[in-house]
Amino acid sequence: MKNVNIPVSVLNLAPIRKGQDAKEAIDAMVALAQATEKMGYTRYWIAEHHNTPTLVSSATSLLIKHTLEHTEKIRVGSGGIMLPNHSPLVVAEQFGTMATIYPNRLDLGLGRAPGTDMMTASALRRSQNDSVYTFPDDVKALLSYFGPEDLQSYVKAYPGVGTKIPVYILGSSTDSAYLAAKLGLPYVFASHFAPRYMEEAISIYRDRFQPSEYLDTPYMMVCLNVIAAERDEEAKYELTTMQQFFLNIVRGTQSPLSPPVENMDHIWNLQEKEMASSMSSVTLLGSKDSIREQLGRFQEKYNVDEIMAVSYIYNPDKQKRSYEIFKEAVEGR
Repeated sequence: MKNVNIPVSVLNLAPIRKGQDAKEAIDAMVALAQATEKMGYTRYWIAEHHNTPTLVSSATSLLIKHTLEHTEKIRVGSGGIMLPNHSPLVVAEQFGTMATIYPNRLDLGLGRAPGTDMMTASALRRSQNDSVYTFPDDVKALLSYFGPEDLQSYVKAYPGVGTKIPVYILGSSTDSAYLAAKLGLPYVFASHFAPRYMEEAISIYRDRFQPSEYLDTPYMMVCLNVIAAERDEEAKYELTTMQQFFLNIVRGTQSPLSPPVENMDHIWNLQEKEMASSMSSVTLLGSKDSIREQLGRFQEKYNVDEIMAVSYIYNPDKQKRSYEIFKEAVEGR
């Protein structure tokens, strides 16, 4: 079986659980970062979403700063900063400031989608032009802002100059694979909600990769769902929280992260089940042995360099245990 002992990391959308308020959701985000840091996870990334009452991940930079402040060594970053919503200079100043306070602990993952609906995107947007199309230039601008001063134009990010904050390109389709390959940057694919183009995107990135000052060879990360428990049956029960999460997306409803249920068929219809299941088809599920076997099969096929795990589990202690089991499975313990 392919070696599965690779770096593993965490993505958190910072959901509000049923019965929680926003402050409790932020506290839970920090508690998970502290727990996964102790387990030896490589990095902890926080998403960006707007006008979503069930997620607290709108001011991503503030949440990253808050997490850095309450952890000691785990890398903390964005999964991602959605560049259509932000001026590259402001992003460079914010991340440059954090990198100055917390050196060698910061990652900047960049996405080209707004992370919200179009009406909210219009309220957020820094220009009336469609800044999705300026994404490649915005990425290059950020790389320049973090680089040496003598290679920059008149406008610079202070602090930010010379910080060399690692930049990652995020994608849920094939578009960003081409860009990551062309710029010679690490690439992160969002298989946790958009697995359809994963295989094609990985191939494009690897085939077209051009070595750069940032990377000699491709560095492929995949974000996927992980629901791990002591036994397979328990994991399947916990899975229903995630299934309700994706059903929310399918229906366009705004329910908080909900407790597991005995039977999802009482909640969704066949069409909803198919749509939600297709979005979450790349999921590692079960006991430690089951997870290890599934990850082994995944690595046989894709041989990625790092896995970033998302675990939608209602009970915070069970969520932490899921990350613990996943880490043990990866390390063969």
